[in-house]
Amino acid sequence: MRAIRRSAKLPFWIPSAIFDKVEWIEGDVLDIVALEDAMEGVDTIIHSAAIVSFARRDRKNMYKVNVDGTANVVNVALEKNIRRFVHISSVAALGRTANGGNVNEEKRWEESKVNTHYAISKFKAELQTWRGLNEGLEGVILNPSTILGYGDWHSSSCAIFRNIYEGFKWYTSGINGFVDVEDVAKATILLMESTITEQRYIVNGDNWTFQKLQDNIADAFDKKRPSKLATPFLMSLAWRIEKLKSLFSGKKPLLSKESARVAQSKTLFENDKLLKAIPGFSFTPLEESIKNASAKYLTNIKK
Repeated sequence: MRAIRRSAKLPFWIPSAIFDKVEWIEGDVLDIVALEDAMEGVDTIIHSAAIVSFARRDRKNMYKVNVDGTANVVNVALEKNIRRFVHISSVAALGRTANGGNVNEEKRWEESKVNTHYAISKFKAELQTWRGLNEGLEGVILNPSTILGYGDWHSSSCAIFRNIYEGFKWYTSGINGFVDVEDVAKATILLMESTITEQRYIVNGDNWTFQKLQDNIADAFDKKRPSKLATPFLMSLAWRIEKLKSLFSGKKPLLSKESARVAQSKTLFENDKLLKAIPGFSFTPLEESIKNASAKYLTNIKK
């Protein structure tokens, strides 16, 4: 097993026992030579490299990594005659609509102000993967919803845990899909080992309100639950204030116009297709996922 990373620094949240089973290679999806070296002698690719950000300052690099990087991976995979290709995308690539509603794999992309630049970049990345599948690759695309688990709580969806632990007081009325990180990994391996090709699958454990999610995390940390409803008006004020603070501090804003819109939207993601494709597969209850992740965060804090 081989894994390519931009940094030689290994993620602290991966158990040390796993390190010995992985050949870590320092490289980048924007470095074609590094990709060619990394794919030498490999028959299966799981492509999950991407930048997740709602900050304006990250957009240019995010498009470059997510879209151009995926094109590079696909091109080298075709050149190396890779047998199997699994692309880890996102439900964001399916697109959101202003009125929310249910989303399944049949949803077609629609231009909408609710779509973030991250979503657009993932949609364009998927187009590169579909091109590769049309040109001879065999494989599937997975679209996880918001992933919950233990990791670096200064980035991505892990930051939800940090915010609640530090006493975040606000919640929104939005609804979103959430899934355990280990369920995403299991689904990835099972579909990788299958013969299914040219299909996409939503990987979503359950649809919860953001309030329910935050309450469960607060309970797991034995912290006070967020008690103030952030209305659309308040959210519009908040992201503007954060933008101003960011200009003076140089730090990334905690909230952006895009993330504020996502927090207010009410989108439910279906998972029937995945469950039919993998008989016997079941999702971890989100309550259990949150308890397990919170316990690990607490252990790391006390070290």
